[in-house]
Amino acid sequence: MATSAADENTAEQPSEETSLISPKHGGCSPLLPAQLRQYVLDFLDKEVGSEVKCLKKVGSLLDTLLVEHSMLEVKVLSVSSSVPPQVSAALSVAEDARYSLEDLLNKEIVISKALQQHLEGEQPWMETLGQTLTQLETVERHMNYLRCLQHIEELSAVVQQCLMTSSVWEAIRAVESMAKMDAGLSQSKCSHLRDFLRETLQFWHKIIKDRLAGDLEKVLTQLHWPIISPPTQSLTPSANGQELVSQLELLVTQLLALQTSDDLVSQQTSASPKAQPCTQPAPLAPPSPQAPPLCLPIQIMLQPLSKRFRYHFHGNRQTNTLSKPEWYLTQVLMWIGNSAAFMEEKIQPVLERAGASINARVELCRGLLSLVQEKVAADVSRLLYDDTLFCHLVEEVLQFEKELRGNHSFPASLPGLLHLLLEDTVLQKWLTVEKKMALEKVDAMLSAEGAWSSQYKDIRDMDELKSPDCAETFMTLLQVITDRYEPLPCASAQLKFLELQRELVDDFRIRLTQVMKEESRCPLSPRYCAILNAANYISSILTDWGDNVFFLQLQQAAVSLGEQAVVGGLGMLEVGRLASLEGSLFEGLLALLERLKGDMMGRLLDAILRDITDSANAYCHDRWFSHPSQHDMSAMTLSSSACPMMLCVRDSLLNLHQVLSLSLFQLAWQGLAERLNSFLYQEVILSNHFSDGGAAQLQFDMTRNLFPLFGHYCKRPENFFKHVKEACIILCLNVGSAILLRALIKEAEEDAGDEASPKSALNELGVYNLAPCDVFILLNLRASWPGQ
Repeated sequence: MATSAADENTAEQPSEETSLISPKHGGCSPLLPAQLRQYVLDFLDKEVGSEVKCLKKVGSLLDTLLVEHSMLEVKVLSVSSSVPPQVSAALSVAEDARYSLEDLLNKEIVISKALQQHLEGEQPWMETLGQTLTQLETVERHMNYLRCLQHIEELSAVVQQCLMTSSVWEAIRAVESMAKMDAGLSQSKCSHLRDFLRETLQFWHKIIKDRLAGDLEKVLTQLHWPIISPPTQSLTPSANGQELVSQLELLVTQLLALQTSDDLVSQQTSASPKAQPCTQPAPLAPPSPQAPPLCLPIQIMLQPLSKRFRYHFHGNRQTNTLSKPEWYLTQVLMWIGNSAAFMEEKIQPVLERAGASINARVELCRGLLSLVQEKVAADVSRLLYDDTLFCHLVEEVLQFEKELRGNHSFPASLPGLLHLLLEDTVLQKWLTVEKKMALEKVDAMLSAEGAWSSQYKDIRDMDELKSPDCAETFMTLLQVITDRYEPLPCASAQLKFLELQRELVDDFRIRLTQVMKEESRCPLSPRYCAILNAANYISSILTDWGDNVFFLQLQQAAVSLGEQAVVGGLGMLEVGRLASLEGSLFEGLLALLERLKGDMMGRLLDAILRDITDSANAYCHDRWFSHPSQHDMSAMTLSSSACPMMLCVRDSLLNLHQVLSLSLFQLAWQGLAERLNSFLYQEVILSNHFSDGGAAQLQFDMTRNLFPLFGHYCKRPENFFKHVKEACIILCLNVGSAILLRALIKEAEEDAGDEASPKSALNELGVYNLAPCDVFILLNLRASWPGQ
């Protein structure tokens, strides 16, 4: 039991394999009886094995167990002897920490009581000092207030003195200082001071402005402003022209210097409730995009024009009538045009020398537009229940906007009149009236006498589409609607008009379908073909619109805005195609029109084929197996039984060429050739037996008579009759070639369907479409074979 540490280090360590300490229990956990018994059994089975009667290993096992027992005793003694000193040291440290903490808490209590007593003793001094500081702050505010008043009075005195001595520039600078001071006091709570400053500013600003405005008006009068009528001669300078120009430049420069204070006074006046006019109705239009205020010289120049406008187009004057908006719109356009030369030659150079980046002509347009905007906004609210006058006003506004932007080069970045039409009530009214008028026009055009005839029918070069008058009028109607809403500055409003156009196209398609059903009893009638031409014409126009830049821009806007009326019913794939410009906004309508065209074309060709089959009855039942040989005939002629069929085909092609558009006729004759090819192959060739003379006669009828009827419309018509052409080749083979070919096909069928060799032989003969089994059937249709 007294084994030393050195002995423990040098002692032989038992291996894990021979240790009785359970590794599952960490080497020290006690085992339950059942677990111990099982563990001992496993240990003995592992160490002794099947040699139960042999005790060779007993001694070594006993030595190992004794060593393990000694090691466990040493570990237990060393652990039990080292734990108490460590625990004692930890308890000692904890006790010292507790004493230190109690000492700190006691000190904190003493200091806190001393601080509280000190604060209580100094409280009266603190209250006295606070009162003194408050009084100082009050005195300082009063001093600042008085300084502001003194500064205002000083500036006011300066302005008064400068005006008395005609020192206008100094007066303007003083007023500008007042304006800057007012801007600095904008957040102040001293309302009386602010009001006093603003009243003083407005007072002196009005005096200076009135003086400069009066002087400017005198100079402008001498320069013959305003120009009401078109100038009869160029603006030549008068005798004192140079002096007038100098006065004009000085006054304009001074007014421009007064602009800052004028803008401030204008904002205060517009914000004041008292400044709102009670006689004018509230504007109905949404606010236009923000634009900088008009420069002061232009405002003064606009005053005589504004007086004239209000005199003639407000109140009870005869010129102020709701039914004639073109009167005031045209008048404003005339003023703009008449004044353009004066603004560019007289005012613009002055503005440039004053360093102002202002376009005089555009500023005048803006000022006159404000008069028109006010007038239109007031009139449109009174016309919402009169469709005729409302439509007239919209037309005049659109025409005014077009001339303003085009003839007078008014910038697109500045608002005109169109934003007045985008207010919800006005826009909805516009859409409603547009739809109502369009449907009425559609009813009228469809019921007109010449609705289904082409207005270009007598002009061959212009009648390729052969569209009826109703279709052309309808698409012109849609184009006019597009021209009306295209200039609108709002994509969402444009998309509403686009949806209206799509509704109108679908309504017209339904009307075409209804008329088509009435005419379906006679598909060869001119009206039926006119309906087909109308559907094709509308489809071609919509296809062109799908590639138009304007509609492509609308398409992108619809995807970006997520416009429900346009993309609401589409899946992710369709929306993705629209976004990538692979599809178009008219795809759904085009699909419906193509379905209508296909249905009508099928009915038309079926009707023609019925006439052809009726006329070909004798030809189908001709005695092909008894025709004389070609060598017995002096010359080949068309079969007499084929004449009615050929005449019917010729007349049908001529009729289709006359009544259908070029693109539709291409589809029609190709579809007729396809149907006729199938009919002749099934009803004439496969339903008869042919002698050599009969086969030669059939080939002559087809290649020299039928195919040339279609040769007027293509270079190789036989390519559209492949079954008939190749069947004639097989039936006209000489006997030897026919025998060899039949044997080859039969041999290929017996060799498990190897068709490579027959196909190669058929290709050498010019047969590419018929399968070997079809060729075998045709060979069996020959009436005579050697040995029969």
